[in-house]
Amino acid sequence: MIEVKDLSKTYGNFVAVSGISFKAESGQILGFLGPNGAGKTTTMRIITGYMPATSGTVLIDGLDIFANSLEARRRIGYLPEIPPLYSDMRIEAYLRFVAKLRNVRRAALDNAVEHVMHVCGLTSMAGRICGQLSKGYRQRVGLAQALIHDPPVLVLDEPTIGLDPRQIHEIRELIRSLAGKRTIVLSTHILPEVSQICDRVVIINDGRLVLEEQLSDIPAGTSLEEVFLQAIAKESGGGEGSAEETLEEVGAGHSARF
Repeated sequence: MIEVKDLSKTYGNFVAVSGISFKAESGQILGFLGPNGAGKTTTMRIITGYMPATSGTVLIDGLDIFANSLEARRRIGYLPEIPPLYSDMRIEAYLRFVAKLRNVRRAALDNAVEHVMHVCGLTSMAGRICGQLSKGYRQRVGLAQALIHDPPVLVLDEPTIGLDPRQIHEIRELIRSLAGKRTIVLSTHILPEVSQICDRVVIINDGRLVLEEQLSDIPAGTSLEEVFLQAIAKESGGGEGSAEETLEEVGAGHSARF
């Protein structure tokens, strides 16, 4: 489980994140939605311990990410927006390297690498050099490195950004298959990504939380686009034009058919 309480991050006078609180329950896929520049990546970096917060707390399986950083981070698999690959390493060698960094036991290392390559559809690509992979396969390797130590929590930052429609479908199906025993937080600015994969949605705008809702609780016949527009309009004081512009930013009009 992930619990975020009153999280804020400032850079001088600039407020990147302001008082955000939400929960992702065990086995749940939570969609963290917002336009570009809303504060999604900053929040993901704080949740995973890669960046300190100005104030607030983050609990990973009950462990404070700041006070018990090492133990909390052992429970997290993180795929940043740009997968952290070494371009001159072959896929299998890279995953073995990451497994050792993640303290995977030597006796379990072979099975761990074999398992994540199978899950992520990389078995036939084991000898390929990371720097020669397509964007879609780089994302698959990024997911594999996040899964190598079998963490109970996955944090995925824009996992389908820059992919073509076929690759988007493949990565979405892969993420969906990982749900159940893991808690997954999926950061995205694409509305259909949330509606097709997630159980719960958190919407932020300008660093502030504007909605936290179970998708199953959204009234029948109400689209996620409508929910998003209403939340943004309410947060911005009812400015319909501004909300429409923000909806265009998240790409709903272009991505709804994927």
